[in-house]
Amino acid sequence: MTKKVKILAPCGILGYGFPVASFEQGMRDNPDAIIVDAGSTDAGPHKLGAGVAIVSRQACKKDLQRLVRASLGNRIPLIIGSAGGSGAKKHTEWTMDIINEILEEDQLSAKIKVIWADIPNERVIQSIMDDEIRPMGTNIGKLTEEIINETNGIVAQMGAEPIIAALKENPDIIICGRAYDPSPFAAFGIYHGFDKALSYHLGKILECGALCAVPGTAKDCIMGVLEEGSFSVYPTNPIRKCTVTSVAAHTFYEKDHPYILQGPGIILNLENSNFIQEDERTVKVTDSTIQSTEKYYIKLEGARKVAYRTFVIGGIRDPLLLANLENIEKEVEDGVREYFSEMNKADFNINFINYGLNGVMGELEPDMSIPKEVGVVFEVTAKTQDMASAICSSIRSSFMHYGYEGRKSTSGNLALPFAPSDIDFGPVYEFSVYHLMEVSDGMEMFSIESYEVKNGKIS
Repeated sequence: MTKKVKILAPCGILGYGFPVASFEQGMRDNPDAIIVDAGSTDAGPHKLGAGVAIVSRQACKKDLQRLVRASLGNRIPLIIGSAGGSGAKKHTEWTMDIINEILEEDQLSAKIKVIWADIPNERVIQSIMDDEIRPMGTNIGKLTEEIINETNGIVAQMGAEPIIAALKENPDIIICGRAYDPSPFAAFGIYHGFDKALSYHLGKILECGALCAVPGTAKDCIMGVLEEGSFSVYPTNPIRKCTVTSVAAHTFYEKDHPYILQGPGIILNLENSNFIQEDERTVKVTDSTIQSTEKYYIKLEGARKVAYRTFVIGGIRDPLLLANLENIEKEVEDGVREYFSEMNKADFNINFINYGLNGVMGELEPDMSIPKEVGVVFEVTAKTQDMASAICSSIRSSFMHYGYEGRKSTSGNLALPFAPSDIDFGPVYEFSVYHLMEVSDGMEMFSIESYEVKNGKIS
């Protein structure tokens, strides 16, 4: 065990970007690793289902150029979690392609480990038969073989174990498929002999970049320092600082329990964690604890296509229309459904989102006073794109020319900022798999592949 390891997290998601000066300051502080999370389910199931990245290729490459050069130039590992955003084979290969391109352009050499997180359908079906699957929440249905066969591939969140195994062979770059967000950071600390609880707790803080600082942002760098019995965090940008409140608040971020954090094979208990202001910009954390679960569960994620979407964005400022907006929307919907009565009602859905009135809160909005203007989104999801487009067009034209009491305009009271007004979005996905699966240990479902690049060429 070394006395101290330093982990530089450049940003909350690879491709979000970070200030060059902050990163360069972080490198001057001599980190032992650069680790960055690249994934999230925050944006919903579309990225996983469609096999596309969370960020653009250009943005990802821009970040990776700086990270790869710094990693190789300083002979410290670069670890990427949840490659491509969702961490499936297609996303991981997308990330590999960008890294290989950078290595070729710069004529660099690197030993690379890839940890695949794709789970075969047959293995999940067998677990269903063995009663080893349970949903993540009460609002999630039972997993069936039919659902699995409709799903565009299944990934699982890896814990620290596969990443630790990869680190043992001293690679330059580790590209992880879908990973539990703290795992890449935790793995580096555990590999170097540091406390497992503190390593995971530090990972929980670092995975969002400088979001734990004041002012907080996911688009800046944060440094984590692991020592025996504690870890410390500080931003590398002098305009930010970590405080006891900001770090403790981030500890409780995105959890269903105030101080219990469950992950693959672990339960992290932060009830007695102690947060200490070491200096004006640095917070030290001690006394986090962890225990292994009796059974080892990994979280499965999968998405399936359920519909196609077309939408229109418009603006309304007529106070007479706004005063009776939801009733008019209901009447317009009824008229359009009658016009398309030959279609099966179950094959399409019509939705109005009224921003400025209750577009965010919906029925929970406490203040329904009439504003001066409202932005409205007409959304139709349907069995086919043609059906969605036809119904959405009818909704838009019916609404625009709908006659309501007191109306003076004859040409419509809907302002359309874009032409064409009707936007075909394409396929709509839902999370079909959001379940826990029992496995023998943290290594069982994850495979590690090695390859080497010498002077820009894959060998």
